[in-house]
Amino acid sequence: MDDASVRLKRVLRRVAAHWRRSLQFRTVVATVLLTSAASVAVGGFLSTQIAAALYDQRFDQFSAEATDQLTEYKAVFRDSSATDRDTINRLVVDSVTALVGSDTDSPRQAILAPISGEEIVIPTTSSQNGATAGMLPADLQAAVADGEDIYWSPILIPVTERGEIDAPGIAFGTQVALPPEQTPYALYVYYDLSTMQETLDYIQRVLGISGLILLMMIAAIAWYVTRSVVRPVSYAASVSEKLAAGELQERMEVSGEDEVARLGVSFNHMAGSLQDQINQLAQLSQMQQRFVSDVSHELRTPLTTVRMAAEVLHDSREDFDPINKRSAEILFDQVERFQALLADLLEISRFDAGAATLEAESVDIVQLVHHAVDGARPLAERLGSEVRISSTEASCIVDADARRIDRILRNLIVNALEHGEAKPVDIIVDANSEAVAVAVRDHGIGMTPEQASRVFDRFWRADTARARTTGGSGLGLSIATEDARLHRAWLQAWGMPGEGSCFRLTLPRNQGIELTSSPVALPPGARASSVDAEAPIGAEPAMLGVGENSEAQ
Repeated sequence: MDDASVRLKRVLRRVAAHWRRSLQFRTVVATVLLTSAASVAVGGFLSTQIAAALYDQRFDQFSAEATDQLTEYKAVFRDSSATDRDTINRLVVDSVTALVGSDTDSPRQAILAPISGEEIVIPTTSSQNGATAGMLPADLQAAVADGEDIYWSPILIPVTERGEIDAPGIAFGTQVALPPEQTPYALYVYYDLSTMQETLDYIQRVLGISGLILLMMIAAIAWYVTRSVVRPVSYAASVSEKLAAGELQERMEVSGEDEVARLGVSFNHMAGSLQDQINQLAQLSQMQQRFVSDVSHELRTPLTTVRMAAEVLHDSREDFDPINKRSAEILFDQVERFQALLADLLEISRFDAGAATLEAESVDIVQLVHHAVDGARPLAERLGSEVRISSTEASCIVDADARRIDRILRNLIVNALEHGEAKPVDIIVDANSEAVAVAVRDHGIGMTPEQASRVFDRFWRADTARARTTGGSGLGLSIATEDARLHRAWLQAWGMPGEGSCFRLTLPRNQGIELTSSPVALPPGARASSVDAEAPIGAEPAMLGVGENSEAQ
């Protein structure tokens, strides 16, 4: 492909992009194109009408003149008493010369030519140098040879007296008889229409130039009008983008009292109302966050006292009657759950306040996985589930906050055990040069796509009637999502009713790396290039949590 083609394609792409993005450009171009089409149509119609009117007027004049002249000289040749060749030749020359017209606009010339197949008495005689019978149309010559009337046809004159080449003309012809044998000859007169053609060309040029000037004026008017309308809209769009970016103090400059000015006033009023509401919501959010944080802190001291009392009662429960013994056990379990909920609320309040920080260091993901599995082993044994770990590497080092990653893994494993229905839970660890992934796969009740889309919401439960085995707070997966976001990692979920669920955590090996893919497919075992194609209809994997490029790998 040559450079010209490449440049042309670039220009076309820029024009297409400008066409999509600019209302003013589209309006001006559409106006110019429509005006051009209208100008061409009107100009063509006017030019045709002018040419037809001028031609019809002149044709009637030429036809009358030619008829009179040809009829007159047809009688001259018929009534001539010439007998010798010289006299006949002089008669022909005088007649042809006399037929020449001196009209400066459309000069007339004459030709006398023998009819094909007849005896040649006098050779072709023309009043114009270089004019021959060969320039006359064949159908005109055939009509003259076969009939006695006067016939006409448009012609193309090779060279006129003024030097024009291939000039337009019109020819009239009739058959005459040369004395003394009444030999049939063809007598023609033709008119040079080059001057008329020049007039028509001039009129067309004037129409074309006028149309071009009018087109430029209309384009300028369309540009000015659309600019006066589009510019305030563009300005409003710019201000709205700044408002969306958080610059709530931005306002439109308003001048005048027209519709655009009223639009600006309404826009500024709307922006002011939005700013007030956003400020109120921000203040309310801060108050709520402060309230949760303060209440959580204030509850820690009495909760600690209640926990100590519950532990004393729980340790002494063997000395109680069955009812009090059961009450002491329930009290101890609920106090533990309350303490876990309080800790989660404190952690969520730190995330909401933006106070959570990442303390990244080199950690071994495989070791963290084993540590999390060891912590969840009592629950797995109580539920009768087997936890299986599959790793392609014995050690995998990444830059991460070990405490937060361990919390994410514990939440995922406990969640899989709770919903695994005593079936095995598989943990798959894999890595590539840029990322490390851990997938926790259970084979229990699974999730629908709608449930998977809400699984990371705070306090959300897929089945409100289903009791939690561990009495969790309902904030575990939400906290895991926030922990993953701090690492700029992906935390994604997949589910299939009756076939289980899978949660995948994908971490960048080093801080600052932007994730583009995951080493582990979702769910594990599917092709990494297209998991959606492997999943049955109605059970597409839901990509949630962290990561704008949360695609199914």
